[in-house]
Amino acid sequence: MRSAATDVPAYLAGLPAERRAPLTLLRELCLAELPGHTEVMGYGMPVYRRDGVDEIAFAAQKRYISVYLLRSDVRTAFAARLAGYDMGKGCLRFRKEIDVDLVRDLLRATAAGDGPVSC
Repeated sequence: MRSAATDVPAYLAGLPAERRAPLTLLRELCLAELPGHTEVMGYGMPVYRRDGVDEIAFAAQKRYISVYLLRSDVRTAFAARLAGYDMGKGCLRFRKEIDVDLVRDLLRATAAGDGPVSC
């Protein structure tokens, strides 16, 4: 669901209560694990950008929460761990609880490298 919010706090404030807590958790993880990234709104969702390149994003969808893994090297490196999850080309979907350990590891891998972005 695309948002017209101009910043991430407004995006989170506009979410239904049941979506606000898990997306706030995602934001906290991104802020903690992505040093050197800038938090912006892009494509109607929170995006974490480094050196002008979007590398991570997340959004509340109607039936799930999406984490967009825009770095192809990270997706490749985590292919085995991601195999049991609902995945699009670059979108990890959580229909129930967010796997915090997996997301934290994905964010750390994103922060540690500078591979290509593709989706």
